[in-house]
Amino acid sequence: MKAKRQANFELLRIVAMLMIIVLHYLNMGQIFLPYSVDASLRNHVAGLIEAFCIVGVNCYVLISGYFMTESAWRPARVFSLAAQVLFYSLLVTAVMLGTGVVRAEELSYEWLRYLFPLQSEHYWFASHYLVLYLLSPVLAAGVERLSQKTLRSVIAFLLLFFSVAKTVIPAGLVMDHNGYDYGWFVCLFLTGAYLRRYGTEKPEDGKKGLLLYAVMCLLGWGIAAVCGVVERRTGTLTYYGNAPYTYNYFTVFLASVGLFCLFRQLRLNEGRAAAWIRRLASGTFGVYLLHAHSLVFRSWSGIPGMEKVQGTWLFLPHMIVCTALIYVLGTAVDLVRARLFEAAAGMLQSRKKAGE
Repeated sequence: MKAKRQANFELLRIVAMLMIIVLHYLNMGQIFLPYSVDASLRNHVAGLIEAFCIVGVNCYVLISGYFMTESAWRPARVFSLAAQVLFYSLLVTAVMLGTGVVRAEELSYEWLRYLFPLQSEHYWFASHYLVLYLLSPVLAAGVERLSQKTLRSVIAFLLLFFSVAKTVIPAGLVMDHNGYDYGWFVCLFLTGAYLRRYGTEKPEDGKKGLLLYAVMCLLGWGIAAVCGVVERRTGTLTYYGNAPYTYNYFTVFLASVGLFCLFRQLRLNEGRAAAWIRRLASGTFGVYLLHAHSLVFRSWSGIPGMEKVQGTWLFLPHMIVCTALIYVLGTAVDLVRARLFEAAAGMLQSRKKAGE
């Protein structure tokens, strides 16, 4: 019997995806601008929202590390992930062409990106997450064999390499990809695994997690804001002003762990609400694949009302409405996609049995 997914972590998946949509809204919609360009209170509030939402991607990978080290690795999951990515890559492209939003001659060699979305890193997260999944049985075996002290040391050195160095050095580093790589995902994966094996589950851990999340988000926002003011006046600290809004910045890492620990301690009663949370959470990856397609990103400026809210406080209600609509639409589409995949799998199994 397949075990039920834990509703508290499924709720975190939903919250994390909403955060990711907000990030895309703020950046692709040109709502949040560098502080050196716009030092208004409105832009600082947009930056504060960004600081509290930048943890979304990290939380997804922490969840993976938390559960994958204790679950069986399945080759079928690799094909399932690849098929889902290709489905959305081709579907969105076809819809964009069919509705005339994009013309075929505009695509040129971009066709290769949509035909081979994983290899071309069309969806950067999907590409690196798939590599992480391929490595997960090796990582799980390592976690199982290593002592707590050794595993802690490995994580510490990985953090030093991927996070702490870029946080304290006020210049771009060649090896720093701002967390857009599977190397950083490995660090998060092992952190999630460590929390499962050695983390405590005391009631106060949730409160401490919330405090850590809030303090680190505010600290990252404050650093970026101060650096933005300095850059505006002196033309220096250009790199450092944006660093706190990257996935592997140390305050972002700590904030991600804090939010993860908060939801880890959250207890949701079984019932209709928990069932709906699981149902909605199952479509979060599809929500990402639908709205993060490069052709959709091109069209963010064309969202109704976007140009009118840029540079105004109206972006707040507009952001809430757009985020909700994107999430609902993406979930609905992925639920249909899941039914289609289930039907196709059933047909293949029936044919296989008939041929035996």
